[in-house]
Amino acid sequence: MKTIRLREGKERSLQRRHPWIFDSAIAKGGGDPGETVRVESHDGQFLGWAAFSPSSKIRARVWSFDEAQRIDAAFFIAACARSISARARFDVNSDGMRLVHGESDGLPGLIVDRYGDTLVAQFQFAGAERWKDVLADALLAATGLTKLYERSDASTRAQEGLAPVTGWLRGDGPTELTIQEHGWRLTLDIATGHKTGFYLDQRDSRKKMADAAQRLQFQRVLNCFCYTGGFTVAALAGMQAGMRAGGGGMGHVTSIDSSGPALERAAASVALNGFAAENVTFMDADVNASLRQFAAQGQTFDCIVLDPPKFAPTAAHADRAARAYKDINRLAFKILEPGGVLFTYSCSGGINADLFHKIVASAGIDAGVDGFITERLGGAPDHPMTINFPEGEYLKGLVVLRK
Repeated sequence: MKTIRLREGKERSLQRRHPWIFDSAIAKGGGDPGETVRVESHDGQFLGWAAFSPSSKIRARVWSFDEAQRIDAAFFIAACARSISARARFDVNSDGMRLVHGESDGLPGLIVDRYGDTLVAQFQFAGAERWKDVLADALLAATGLTKLYERSDASTRAQEGLAPVTGWLRGDGPTELTIQEHGWRLTLDIATGHKTGFYLDQRDSRKKMADAAQRLQFQRVLNCFCYTGGFTVAALAGMQAGMRAGGGGMGHVTSIDSSGPALERAAASVALNGFAAENVTFMDADVNASLRQFAAQGQTFDCIVLDPPKFAPTAAHADRAARAYKDINRLAFKILEPGGVLFTYSCSGGINADLFHKIVASAGIDAGVDGFITERLGGAPDHPMTINFPEGEYLKGLVVLRK
């Protein structure tokens, strides 16, 4: 068994059971890509069993802190079963669910989502790649399914020295799927969609937005960076429920994205749920330019959703990302009606919740408006953050009621 020994003082994060070991923390030792190595402190004390990655700044990720634990096929079979069984304790109103959430589930670099009868997996780290076949079989055995599609094409693969890989890993079938969520039907393509095909982490936020649309009787909703229209369907569903409860006529949703194929899928989801095309407008356009255009025209909305892509993948990009987040929030505040609601999000790991709050506050000041933060939002419960791995909190959201 190969060993890596840490520099003096670098063992503290592992003693707090944080799974990452950066290259600068290692005094000596190494291994092949994905190979299990023994991790020791500078004075030879055992700290953990980790998978080594010679190409990554995160040079090793810990599988176990138990010296007696064997890292073998049985270990991964048990870990997959444990992660999947934990989902039974989460409140998930959908047949689309995250089953394995990487480090938070003790399986660094492994992301697994279930869409109906199909699993989609991302093997993002050299350790997960080395055990891919064992993990694939374990996942199917634990779920009783037969189909697993691989979407190992995230940028993190390059940082690990790994080439992108996509395609059927076990079984085969259609890649265009439909899932149920809160009574809605949403379409996705696991071969071409973002991440594993869909943003399951926003499931609960979509329901909160639908509930707000019903309760507050929104009439003019703007969904920015709408992608395949999850929030668009939620808004329409909420407005329809409000109308049926005696709240007046059906409102209108304007949805903006710069991807034509994503907008086509969003339109398909709108139609699939029986909403009239006249109640939604899709714009293939730049969000910032559109927000400026609305402001110049004096057009306003009583609800705006800002769910942009990842502006800051790491803390090194935080300054530039902060300016981008501030700009879109400032523009949104300018066209948000008094009494209107802003649902604003950041999925950037380099922007923590405190900084995101400050960015949104600064945007409001520059726009000359104030508001109440009525709720803080995060990822759905099947995307857990553990007490030892705060980096798992990548998705941050604020609900702001404009004064």
